[in-house]
Amino acid sequence: MQSCEISADSTDDPLSSGLRRKRQPRIVVIGAGLAGLSAAKALLESGFTDVTILEATDRIGGRVQSVKLGHATFELGATWIHGSHGNPVYHLAEDNGLLEETTDGERSVGRISLYSKNGVAYHLTNNGQRIPKDVVEEFSDLYNEVYNLTQEFFQRGKPVNAESQNSVGVFTRDVVRKRVKADPDDTEAIKRLKLAMIQQYLKVESCESSSHSMDEVSLSEFGEWTEIPGAHHIIPCGFIKIVEILARSIPESVIQLRKPVKCIHWNQSVSKEIERVADHNSDLPEEDKGSDVFIECEDCEFIPADHVIVTVSLGVLKKRHESLFHPRLPEEKVMAIEKLGINTTDKIFLEFEEPFWSSECNSIQFVWEDEAESESLTYPEELWYKKICSFDVLYPPERYGHVLSGWICGEEALIMEKCDDETVAETCTEMLRKFTGNPNIPKPRRILRSSWGSNPNFRGSYSYTQVGSSGADVEKLAKPLPYAESSKTAPMQVMFSGEATHRKYYSTTHGAVLSGQREAARLIEMYQDLLQ
Repeated sequence: MQSCEISADSTDDPLSSGLRRKRQPRIVVIGAGLAGLSAAKALLESGFTDVTILEATDRIGGRVQSVKLGHATFELGATWIHGSHGNPVYHLAEDNGLLEETTDGERSVGRISLYSKNGVAYHLTNNGQRIPKDVVEEFSDLYNEVYNLTQEFFQRGKPVNAESQNSVGVFTRDVVRKRVKADPDDTEAIKRLKLAMIQQYLKVESCESSSHSMDEVSLSEFGEWTEIPGAHHIIPCGFIKIVEILARSIPESVIQLRKPVKCIHWNQSVSKEIERVADHNSDLPEEDKGSDVFIECEDCEFIPADHVIVTVSLGVLKKRHESLFHPRLPEEKVMAIEKLGINTTDKIFLEFEEPFWSSECNSIQFVWEDEAESESLTYPEELWYKKICSFDVLYPPERYGHVLSGWICGEEALIMEKCDDETVAETCTEMLRKFTGNPNIPKPRRILRSSWGSNPNFRGSYSYTQVGSSGADVEKLAKPLPYAESSKTAPMQVMFSGEATHRKYYSTTHGAVLSGQREAARLIEMYQDLLQ
């Protein structure tokens, strides 16, 4: 198919294509995750009547996936509500009595949310030794001090020096390593342990950022991500309850499951091929054949629309943007898609008959002593398990049973996804035996794990600002098409939503919800006269 140029007069009147006749605009939302559901809910509640959600999979929720095993609910995707003050997800959960705090008041636990505010983390070495608590606390204080420095480059406009390569990982590793080596009070053995802990902490941070390595995360932009004040919370009955609350006011007929989209034909770029198919589609009114937008589905149906809100993940956009849009996206938007980062963070749940860990242990952190001087966090394929940074203890056991939740990210997560359950369970058991020094740990009775990276409908967990990208790229990704000099004259045929399009709250569920509401608000403003 040949591309069409963006016509100069296509942005003259956003209420073109018959909308002057006061008919309801046809709005199609692609994706039934938090962003898509939030957008559709806001549109319907504002009086729009012609709204359709197309969802490629057989379920709603997107990267929220709660799995019930026995009496317990496990989260393969979104788990925590990060902060409360002004957080729309928190307020949805609070209003419906779903919440449980996992951190005290205003304090989060070292930026990574645990399942319990009780207990302590056990930092274990590959030689089967537990690192003394005072050593861990000293190192943690130092690491957090340097972490705070990484925030200042954006927040205070500090210049980034060339040595850091504008990389959070390179900067953090270099500064922490120099301070550890310069400490006159530590023995060489303690220094060696602390140097090894650098890599473990950076693995945790990579899982938090959903990056392959913190070396790939932009130092100059790292501080723009904004943490909402307040405690972190979980939803014991499942994060999917938030999805169900959003969907409650959306008629079932609005959501079409198992409806993957092949191509979005926009800017009146309907080709002869579409016209040929449309001519043989008796259900398509004559006036629809000249629609600004046609959504071509994998089942060969062409759906006419005035506006489409695209909520697919950044990973899907990276993989499919060339074929997903006709004409192709403007170069500025393509560059934003390519610059911004997304990778995979996976969970591995292991259920045991009995706990082999102490009652005070809330997590097991893996410290490889041979990584004290390592620069890279990339491993040969057969050593993928070295990227597992930790196992959290799910609490309370009365709810979950005796379950550990492991974390792995990056390319090694993709390798893990290719392995079968037996291999992953056996590998994790051997790691636990090695690090605890207990050769009698039995294999888990059950394993459950995520596979966000290899799933073609997601291709990653969530986004981050990659080295070379900035918040401006997030804004470019979110900008509706075709471009116009003024939002008042923009036809907004193709709109973009999802966590990756929120400049301050990317990677979060509240960022996804707010982005959906943002795009709905654009259309509500456009059609305010029609909706009155």
